[in-house]
Amino acid sequence: QVQLVESGGGLVQAGGSLRLSCAASGRTFSNNAMGWFRQDPGKEREFVAGISRSGGTTSYADSVKGRFTISRDNSKNAAYLQMNTLKLEDTGVYYCAATRTALPVRTISGYNYWGQGTQVTVSS
Repeated sequence: QVQLVESGGGLVQAGGSLRLSCAASGRTFSNNAMGWFRQDPGKEREFVAGISRSGGTTSYADSVKGRFTISRDNSKNAAYLQMNTLKLEDTGVYYCAATRTALPVRTISGYNYWGQGTQVTVSS
């Protein structure tokens, strides 16, 4: 089983940046495509970004494309989400997730393992 732990969340002014980290342990990290999701209270959890096993393929929600960058370092068993030009609507709990598939998917049901989440709050 894969265990995931997110870190790096916090309070930031609109227009600022944050870098989220996801530390993985358990099964071989490189066997899993990874994704980042976010959720605000009372809202559906939504896909933010995904990355393939090798890191060669990435995908992004339209709302974050050009501002967020997902990456991974398989030698360190870690995935990252660099968030730039943050907006108020980026506020939420961000979750790291892993799937057994080679390529990332955009659906919640497509992921097998989840971290505990880290809070990101963007203020005006």
